[in-house]
Amino acid sequence: MTKDPAAPHPSQARGGPLQQGRSSTSPSGDELPVDPVEPGKVAEPVPVPARRSSRSWTIDTSPLRNPGYRRLFWGLTTTMVGQQMTLVAVPVQVYALTRDSLLVGVTSIVSLVPLVVFGLLGGAIADAMDRRKLMLVTGVGSAVTSALLALQALLPGGGNLWLLWVLVAAVSGFTAVNQPARSAVIPALVGPEGVAAANALAMTVRQVGVIVGPLAAGLLIGLGDLFLAYVVDAVTLLVAALLIRGLPPLPPAGVAGPLRLGAALRGVGEGFGFLRTQPVLLMTFVVDVIAMFFAWPQAVFPELAEGRFAGSANAYGWLFAGISIGALLMGLTSGWVSRVDRQGAVVLAAIVVWGVAIVGFGLAPSLWLAVLCLAVAGAGDMVSAVLRSSMLQTAAPDEMRGRMQGVFIVVVAGGPRLGDLRAGAMASAAGVSVAMVSGGVVTVVAMVVVALAVPSFLHFRASQKGSASPIRS
Repeated sequence: MTKDPAAPHPSQARGGPLQQGRSSTSPSGDELPVDPVEPGKVAEPVPVPARRSSRSWTIDTSPLRNPGYRRLFWGLTTTMVGQQMTLVAVPVQVYALTRDSLLVGVTSIVSLVPLVVFGLLGGAIADAMDRRKLMLVTGVGSAVTSALLALQALLPGGGNLWLLWVLVAAVSGFTAVNQPARSAVIPALVGPEGVAAANALAMTVRQVGVIVGPLAAGLLIGLGDLFLAYVVDAVTLLVAALLIRGLPPLPPAGVAGPLRLGAALRGVGEGFGFLRTQPVLLMTFVVDVIAMFFAWPQAVFPELAEGRFAGSANAYGWLFAGISIGALLMGLTSGWVSRVDRQGAVVLAAIVVWGVAIVGFGLAPSLWLAVLCLAVAGAGDMVSAVLRSSMLQTAAPDEMRGRMQGVFIVVVAGGPRLGDLRAGAMASAAGVSVAMVSGGVVTVVAMVVVALAVPSFLHFRASQKGSASPIRS
């Protein structure tokens, strides 16, 4: 039975999650962090971040002063290039085997089913066991699966579509369980005041990988070497697992006893019950699903690279990297994002930018203009993602964070996969331009509708997070 969401969570009674009962006072009167595993033991102090200028636009790196977050950050950094090489290699391999953009979209649906199932279940598991252990097990599982992807690429004929789909589904399942736990531990490591900056750092370094990975994969694909692209992914995943292994235990608040599957399944239902009472949090998912379903462009990249932009050098790599080029530039200048108060309004505006840019991409006659439009779209998506993730992590109580992040992962990763299916099917039937322009227009119109229909989301402010009432309004 869930608690009344209107009542403040005990951990929020003194200003935010993980603060009450988690500090001790030094002789000088300063609060010292207390070890969350051994409440009577004061943890190693973390340097207090220097006060940042209110006019600073550069990215805030203060969360990296926390040793636990540093391990999490570098673990993410090491995996991003390899994972993005795999994300490029899979659709390229499918198109090479089938010559059909629709089947490229179907491949995304193959990965969507385990993503939904294990994303929701993984979020509940992350709220019921040590999150460090969960990240370690799923990280190793992902590394093994990536190694198997490399082996299947060596099969005669360039691989086997059905085997490829099975392995893609397995990778999706491991990732879906890993990422809710990874996101849920951020507030515990950096405190609620550091969440926005930590998210901006993580998303920025992710964009570095999304730029370097596709460009490197494009070069390897040009040389006919899909095998090595998958191998790089497997190696980087193993390195990340070693970094995670050095973290302290990270159990969620209130967890006692071993994990039971029945309790985890009930936890999924409890998470949706909680979400139904939080319309603003619910809308953070809805607006992203709209943007990704109607305007995600990746399924048409192989067709464009071999058609409209066939005469351009490394068209594969530049198209797959385009969105992240803009996201990276926005991330490097994201100091202002962590200071945004009217988060709901800025999220809607950022998604409008995304939709308009996708319209431009669909009409672009040259590769450089297409990449420019994708970069603008990526900048808008970066702002939206940082703010939506921060809203979710700080507004949900600790024992719900895994489940909320499970839903977040399903939406963030599932939306583009549904978008791939829509774009691939429409591109096959009516052409790439129609698929992209129509999707971008629908996205812009939908954000206007959301602003009018759900004013509580439009007017949501970061300064209201301490109270449940603004979220329920």
